[in-house]
Amino acid sequence: MNVVINHYPNNLELTKKDLMVKNIKRYRKELEKAQLASDERFRYIEFKRAPSSIWIMKPTDKARGIGIFIINKLAQIKKWSRDGKMQLSTKIFFWGRAFSVLVTSWKPLVAYKHEQGFCRFCAVKYTSDACNLDNNFMHLTNVSIQKYGDDYNENSGGKWSFRNLLLYLRATRGRAVAQRLVDDIDSIFVHSLRAVQQAMTNERHCFECYGYDIIVDADLRPWLVEVNASPSLSATTTSDKLMKHCLIDDILDIVMPEHFPEYVPKNQTK
Repeated sequence: MNVVINHYPNNLELTKKDLMVKNIKRYRKELEKAQLASDERFRYIEFKRAPSSIWIMKPTDKARGIGIFIINKLAQIKKWSRDGKMQLSTKIFFWGRAFSVLVTSWKPLVAYKHEQGFCRFCAVKYTSDACNLDNNFMHLTNVSIQKYGDDYNENSGGKWSFRNLLLYLRATRGRAVAQRLVDDIDSIFVHSLRAVQQAMTNERHCFECYGYDIIVDADLRPWLVEVNASPSLSATTTSDKLMKHCLIDDILDIVMPEHFPEYVPKNQTK
């Protein structure tokens, strides 16, 4: 019997934010140089270094911008951590982007990065003024939030293709800088998967396409925000639709067994 399933049994080890951080912390003990996730000591050091920084707080088990809020004081992080409501924080970002990574085996680890990706932007120009902390249209790139803003562009959907972003960076920052960003993002993919590899159940009939949300700071340093087990395949623009159709086609080309029977609708015959 030919069966393929598009999720692994315990994918929460990677896609639930608090479990992902737990696994990455354990992995970091083995690789001290990995710079993937932040703990309490790291947050304290970062606040000391830049006390005026703005941070985004995300719930561990929600998506589409639900439950996110923004803070600028260390005491606010401690309060929410104590209450057990928030577990992950990141510095304010300049570019938001999403990438797709297909895993077809955990032991051995076999993964594919899709060559296309997209970058999300806020429609309102960013400022670090404390009076703008409540302006989600300035700080959060989620389409589910941005689409309600007065400045939202329905034609572009607030997105750039990753290819266009790289062209822009090569023209304005140089090829070496753009390539370093690509290499750093690839490193995040590899280390995050290795961090959960031993915890994952390897089922040969399963595969999974993970949607990576990564933010990039002013120094073009990428930070892992979260990994989604069911990345959105709905399209808001024509280019978005083309990219996601290519993604689905490529996934099926890889995961479908060679002799898997072709689907034929009931009202048709071969």
